[in-house]
Amino acid sequence: MIKAFISGCAGEALTADEISFFAEHQPWGLILFRRNCASPDQVRALVSAFREAVGRADAPVLIDQEGGRVQRLRPPHWPSFPPQKRFGDLYRVDPGRGREAAWLGARLIAHELRELGITVDCLPLLDVVCETTVDAIGDRAYGSDPAAVAVLGRETAEGLLAGGVLPVLKHLPGHGRATVDSHLELPVVDASMDDLVACDFAPFVALSGYPLAMTAHIRFPEIDPVAPATQSALVIDTIIRGRFGFQGCLMSDDISMKALGGDIRERSALTFAAGCDLVLHCNGEIEDMRALAEVAPLLTGSSARRCREALAFVDPRRGEDFDIEAARARFRVLVDE
Repeated sequence: MIKAFISGCAGEALTADEISFFAEHQPWGLILFRRNCASPDQVRALVSAFREAVGRADAPVLIDQEGGRVQRLRPPHWPSFPPQKRFGDLYRVDPGRGREAAWLGARLIAHELRELGITVDCLPLLDVVCETTVDAIGDRAYGSDPAAVAVLGRETAEGLLAGGVLPVLKHLPGHGRATVDSHLELPVVDASMDDLVACDFAPFVALSGYPLAMTAHIRFPEIDPVAPATQSALVIDTIIRGRFGFQGCLMSDDISMKALGGDIRERSALTFAAGCDLVLHCNGEIEDMRALAEVAPLLTGSSARRCREALAFVDPRRGEDFDIEAARARFRVLVDE
């Protein structure tokens, strides 16, 4: 039976311990980072080894391939993409051009991922920028206009889907007001509910029909004075499931980030109890992976259904008859002029 977590791995090939771990504990998926991506043939072999270990040819393989600072696949083996802010800048000047660039950039990313067997991209980022937005978000976001963020986020999601790759909306319920990096400490956002509804929440409401999303490790005292969103039943039930209307599969941000207190077992147990369907663990440290696997439940009931529906959202035949060279040339014209 599949367990309700996503795991990383340590290097460019699975170790014997990792193969045994994946075979025994059956994580829903694998997430890749730069440490795992040296060349196309090597990545394809790593992806295949994971699927062989879990015995599922369709086991999801995820990556953060956004563009700019956050792209795990980099030159010389893979093309570089601009940060998402570039599409927001284009959209402000020429909405049609900005939308086309966002769609085509995502479509090109999807092409690169499918060539490697990677089926899920943690994009689009729907966080709305404000004056105090931490650099950890910065130019990864489209901009400060919630309506524009929603438009460009949808174009990005559709571009990925057109290439047969499942998008992940992030970071629910909104990371834009955070003033510290959640990789290092817990951000606290003191904004009023009225301000959150008018700005931060709007893109997530607009795109709530997509089937896979990621939480933020941020505390919103206006909603829950104690727990960060990832571990808050109040945030998940009343805001994400309620106000947003998001009924898809909800995964946590990386459980190993320093924003969360306690050890991996405690963090994971609180995250599952709050209502996340999947816990994401990224650092590839085998002892942490084992600790998470001890508390991860089997993927059953509504969580299993949501995961199935998310994977079924992608037509694996999409992406055929794509003129990659023409698309690359058009993309250069859109983003470089």
